[in-house]
Amino acid sequence: MKACPVCGRMYPEDAGFCPEDGSQLVNATQAPVASSDQDPRIGQVLFGRYEVRRVVADGGMGRVYEALDLVGRRNLAVKVLHQEVARDEVSVERFKREFEVSSLLPHDHIVEVLDFQPTPDGSYALMMEFLYGEELRATLKRERSLPPARIVRMLSQLAIGLDAAHARDLVHRDLKPDNVFLCQTPVGDVVKILDFGSVKDKADNAKKLTVMGTTIGSPYYMAPEQAQGLDTLDRRADVWALAAMLYECLTGQVPFKGSNGPSILLEILTKEPPPPSQLETKYPAPPGLDRVLAKALKKQASLRTPTVGALADAVGQAYGLGGSHVDWARQDEAQLEASIAATLPSLMSQAAAPPRDAVDDFFGDSDSLAVDDPLASMDAAMAAAHPQAAQHLQAAQHPQAAQRLQEAQPAALHAPLPGHPGQQAGHQPFAPGYADEEILGVPKQSSLLLPVGIVVVVLLVVAVLVIVFAL
Repeated sequence: MKACPVCGRMYPEDAGFCPEDGSQLVNATQAPVASSDQDPRIGQVLFGRYEVRRVVADGGMGRVYEALDLVGRRNLAVKVLHQEVARDEVSVERFKREFEVSSLLPHDHIVEVLDFQPTPDGSYALMMEFLYGEELRATLKRERSLPPARIVRMLSQLAIGLDAAHARDLVHRDLKPDNVFLCQTPVGDVVKILDFGSVKDKADNAKKLTVMGTTIGSPYYMAPEQAQGLDTLDRRADVWALAAMLYECLTGQVPFKGSNGPSILLEILTKEPPPPSQLETKYPAPPGLDRVLAKALKKQASLRTPTVGALADAVGQAYGLGGSHVDWARQDEAQLEASIAATLPSLMSQAAAPPRDAVDDFFGDSDSLAVDDPLASMDAAMAAAHPQAAQHLQAAQHPQAAQRLQEAQPAALHAPLPGHPGQQAGHQPFAPGYADEEILGVPKQSSLLLPVGIVVVVLLVVAVLVIVFAL
């Protein structure tokens, strides 16, 4: 390893000058370590092995240092919990879990955590591989959106890393641009997923650190089942989070907005984002991406894209690429860019999917709150109350059945229905799946019961979220 004698940054052996200040690099063991009155850890050798060189970053949970591993002769990132955080048993257990989970996973696209130790000053430290580059959050803050080839390559590598975790029943639960690290190389980004401390282990014998009903994750990228604190969430919650990040990379904005946590989660539960192809974006989004994102952001997990690999494949195919995400993850970004440029004009000429009514509709998609089909329930209730009217509804939905019904009961189709003697049954056609309240003899006021029920559920969810965020 080499190091800068001025700023203390360390670089690979083949580097010659520090890009920060232009100083000529020297052997890392020969570079002076400047002590700090503000941080006594700088200059210390932790655990008889890790020489702390400089502060890299500060966060709410702890501080990250760059250190020289005197045994392994490499530079490492050392993350130390803040003292107040180190007194919380759950936070310490999550910190330790990040190390334990790392030993179970491949590290092509997941950061490698090498060691976990209590520090002499009463805190705890994680030693992990040092990464050169920046978080996706910093990239989006500077560029707002990313070109298609970069998105496809990044998403493909994320899928490889996450599918490996999901195969071991591990759900990340806190995917966001801050936890996606981009290591720039001449052929394109190499992606590393950070922070498996909030991971949910779906194994039967796994230790549970989250109380049921507790919300874990970042609101902008939180799946509906995760926002509701349901214990049933699985890998499809990570699919949702990845789709939300993809939307932001395409459009420069998050799919669900709000001024605080509860308002963001209310948007997630009740609304649909505008399709990317209908927004003014820096890079063109083919209409096929609208359908891909609509499926990946389904509010019912059972209707959602099943895996992150399937999501990555669908995105590449929407850009006209052949092969799979495993191929695109290794392909040079320049080659991906050329392939996409060759097919994009024809893809852009395709008709966009019709806008969904739920974009600005409070009640949104019929699966917004993960309830069963309300129309089916209404049909069943109608059938029990008015068997004859149910026959008419079935006739409208199935023309062949209508013909048989007319042959068997020609007069019944024109007889007044109970409750409305002046209304003729054949006066208006039935829309498939819907029942006209007056024709069926059901008071119109009953049509308010479903929305009122949904409002009650939404208000209860919001009340719980307000309490959780207040705590």
